[in-house]
Amino acid sequence: MRLINRRPGRPLAIALAMLPFAAVLLAYVIGSEMRLAVNPQDKLLPAPSTILDTAIRLISQGDRRTGRILFWHDTWDSLRRLGLGVGIAALSALVFGMAIGMLPHIRKALSGFVAVVSMVPPLAVLPILFIIFGLGEMSKIVLIVVGIAPVMIRDLSARTLEIPREMIVKAETLGASTWVIATRVVLPQVMPRLIQAIRLGLGPAWLFLIAAEAIAAEGGLGYRIFLVRRYLAMDVILTYVIWITLLAFLMDWGLRALSRRAFPWTGAGL
Repeated sequence: MRLINRRPGRPLAIALAMLPFAAVLLAYVIGSEMRLAVNPQDKLLPAPSTILDTAIRLISQGDRRTGRILFWHDTWDSLRRLGLGVGIAALSALVFGMAIGMLPHIRKALSGFVAVVSMVPPLAVLPILFIIFGLGEMSKIVLIVVGIAPVMIRDLSARTLEIPREMIVKAETLGASTWVIATRVVLPQVMPRLIQAIRLGLGPAWLFLIAAEAIAAEGGLGYRIFLVRRYLAMDVILTYVIWITLLAFLMDWGLRALSRRAFPWTGAGL
């Protein structure tokens, strides 16, 4: 049997999935032990036990000055900004993507503009956003929207254009209006693509959020990482990085589960 036709069983599939993580962890442990053997005070690669102790302290002990557990406040601040940014971007992508894909006049007017905007490096316009919207919450949310919405709009407009013309013609023959076609024919076709676009946009969205928080913020996961970097507190930094990675994974897993449950015919397996 050819390798392309072989499928691993469930135990082997789980083992293969865990193998890269185990390899990275092993490499880190070896590197940490080597550095600590030379210099027990080394801060670059703290021992896994040190990271675990730091994580327990961060999630359970309050700040000496305010009494608040900063870890959870930082998490809430970042998730609020991320949720608003991704939500606005998704809604904009759905509306403009369907409009560009369905309506020729809108497509002629906006498709080129959206294509050009999607090529602009979002971090390059961050200073402009700070000047226009200030250093508060708005600039961070707008950066996420500017960073992921244009690409999502292009993706959804392309999916709308892929809908077979026969489906549109049949709906028109039955007397459906443009609004009915949009809600009954096009919307069910693009919703699975929207979820996939959000999944793909989460990575860049986290990047833009962390960058904005690092430059100007009074709280948030990115703010805390860049605040403690001056002290070479790698145990704190790695704890936050692991937590961000876990949050991103859970978001992606939730969206994948939603896609499987709501749209099983799409075969959302990745």
